[in-house]
Amino acid sequence: MKKDTSKTELVIPLKDLDLKGILRKMDNPRGMVIFCHGSGSSRLSSRNNFVADLLLEAGYSSLLFDLLTEDEDLTYENRFHIDLLTARLVDVTEFLIKSENLKNVPIGYFGASTGAASALFAAAALGKKIGAVVSRGGRPDLAMPVLNKIGIPTLLIVGGDDHMVIELNQKAFDRLDCVKKLEIVEGATHLFTEPGKLEEVAKLTIDWFDHFLPKK
Repeated sequence: MKKDTSKTELVIPLKDLDLKGILRKMDNPRGMVIFCHGSGSSRLSSRNNFVADLLLEAGYSSLLFDLLTEDEDLTYENRFHIDLLTARLVDVTEFLIKSENLKNVPIGYFGASTGAASALFAAAALGKKIGAVVSRGGRPDLAMPVLNKIGIPTLLIVGGDDHMVIELNQKAFDRLDCVKKLEIVEGATHLFTEPGKLEEVAKLTIDWFDHFLPKK
């Protein structure tokens, strides 16, 4: 049951630019989940907001934010600039930890599509500041160089009908050297638009964070 919750738009001031975000907060959350969306998406992603709402009901605060400014997003190549997106995610994570006093709140990443690669790179860079990672229809294979260095529980969720991405996730899964699981949601395609499939993603995500997001 939700308690003392709020959903607010915010501006995240970084060193040389501002990024827009949506923050869901609750008192004494079980954790804070930071979303990293895929190419061409934003903080307004209906799928990520759906998962964030269910996370809130389960006791988790969350942040969805734009990885790029509106001007940057006009350059198509920026959407696949993993190094840039990873740096943004790291900077936003550090900002959130300080601004929201998350010193004692465990933090998890939820990455979708190419955003999963940025989440994994950022988790490797931040070490113990991140407690667990979930990838939805992600491209963890794009983070292959760091997959054996992450060391935190990582869940890969893929649609059963998303055959090429299943293969790519299996290669990444084999490379991971941590607590890990590959979940195949039968009957789901890449975006999990089929009835009930995104609810399955949310349930798997909540269960993962419940088990592996460490209490500080």
